[in-house]
Amino acid sequence: MTHALTEPESRPERRDPSNRRAKPPRRRRRVWRWIALSLVLLVLAVGGVGYWLYTDLNGNITGVDLDKAIGDDRPQKLPTSGQNLLVLGSDSRSGANASLGTGNVSGARSDTALVIHIPEGRRKAVAVSIPRDTLVTRPECTAKDGSTLPSAQRVMFNSVYSLAGPACVVKTVEQMSGVRVDHFMEVDFAGFKGLVDAIGGVTVTVDQDIHDKSSGLNLTAGTHKLDGTQSLQFVRTRHGIGDGSDLGRIGLQQQFLIALLSEIKKQDLLGSPTKTYKIADNLTESLTTDSGLASLTKLAEFGRSMNGIDPSTMETIMLPVRYDVQDPNRVVAAQPQAGRLWHALRKDQEIPASAKKSPATGG
Repeated sequence: MTHALTEPESRPERRDPSNRRAKPPRRRRRVWRWIALSLVLLVLAVGGVGYWLYTDLNGNITGVDLDKAIGDDRPQKLPTSGQNLLVLGSDSRSGANASLGTGNVSGARSDTALVIHIPEGRRKAVAVSIPRDTLVTRPECTAKDGSTLPSAQRVMFNSVYSLAGPACVVKTVEQMSGVRVDHFMEVDFAGFKGLVDAIGGVTVTVDQDIHDKSSGLNLTAGTHKLDGTQSLQFVRTRHGIGDGSDLGRIGLQQQFLIALLSEIKKQDLLGSPTKTYKIADNLTESLTTDSGLASLTKLAEFGRSMNGIDPSTMETIMLPVRYDVQDPNRVVAAQPQAGRLWHALRKDQEIPASAKKSPATGG
């Protein structure tokens, strides 16, 4: 890479009309930022501070051994180098989450659940939202108190987390879809808010006024830059849009996901180690992952492998569902659409249009 830092000796130095040195090209500035960041880290490491920072952030992350928690009864891995990542948003009201105006409900549920499929080549991705009100068959799991939680039919998807934690959610997703979950990440309310505030907010555009007394969100039609609190209200809003159900909220969650990933990707984090640390600190404090991602090094490696994905091209799909005939306030997976969707993910194939149409849309 040294050729990017030197000029041939015979070439005269170019100067702008004010006789100042010309602005170095973008690639060279990027190289110098890498060098500057490396030097900063080296100085910190020599002083022992770098090791402290690393262990401090590393210690924030909670890891779960999925193979140990679930056992051997799991779907086969993809036949390609593709990956499936389950992302959970926990709605716990305890600890730092209690002051965020999220209500007084006890316990915690998986407020948001996304199966993110990254096909072979890792140049694109598709995010499949599982509605929290979906009735599913919960497999036998280990409850939070260590006892055995028996299998049960027709339970709400978001109740699985509150009874048995993230490993049981992974097991439930795997058994309902036949899709192997390679990794999972869980972020709670406080971590979500802190991440948005650390990057300076996220910009979204809405085509109608949204006034939701339940979440506290008040937006007029147009473009808005949301801070952490407003962003949390945005992804939790449902009464101000559509039919007021969870299905309407999913559209806002998917829109925000794309906006958030796009904002993170465009920010010059190399140029601001302080901001990078702040983001990492806020995120890791509220982060639970599988053991395969439970360190800064592993997270960084996984992040770099996703670098070729442009968030603006990410496809977002809701699991095709229909209203339950026994309880119209609940939904169940719609067939054959859901089956075709999961089949495409299992085979790392293009998802057919027929697998993306949901009879229940949420207005």
